[in-house]
Amino acid sequence: MATRLETISFEEFIATVDEDARVEWVNGEIVEMSPATDRHAEITVFLTTLLNLFAKRRGLGRVIHAPFYMRAGPEAGAREPDVLFVRSENLGRLKKTYLDGPADLVVEVISTDSRGRDRGEKFYEYETGGVGEYWIVDPLRNKLEVYRLSAGGYDIVLPDADGRVRSEVMEGMWIDPAWLRSEPLPDEWWVLEKEWGLI
Repeated sequence: MATRLETISFEEFIATVDEDARVEWVNGEIVEMSPATDRHAEITVFLTTLLNLFAKRRGLGRVIHAPFYMRAGPEAGAREPDVLFVRSENLGRLKKTYLDGPADLVVEVISTDSRGRDRGEKFYEYETGGVGEYWIVDPLRNKLEVYRLSAGGYDIVLPDADGRVRSEVMEGMWIDPAWLRSEPLPDEWWVLEKEWGLI
């Protein structure tokens, strides 16, 4: 369960937070996060690997995984998304320990204690802050939800006729939600070669 520890400014938080700490900065308070489960870590590594290699092969930008902070806007907290993608044209937002502005794509893998944050506080912050796509992976319910930012806010992205969800911000990339339900997860090399044709 998340625990609120103390009040501190964003600048103080960034200057003093331990790089290995599992915390976020929300409304001036440091919020301690629960440790991730094995399944959470497995899905995070799987998606980080795939998105990172896709982005590198296509020269699209950078993929970064936690621990790394993102502050989507001046009123937003310092969140620690599980995975984030920043397009090449937005790499100027990257600072040493945080992204100063919205990522183009954010992935949150839900843990037992994070469902409310990921679907509530973070959903609102990412939407109003301008995160182009927000993926919520819920291993407890075997679901992937993808939201895309439009003029009116987030719209849910439905799978196409082949059951694939296609990204707009990471051009040409798609994912089959069934991959995230399988145990074990698919081999990343299989996805890269047989599904995406990158190698």
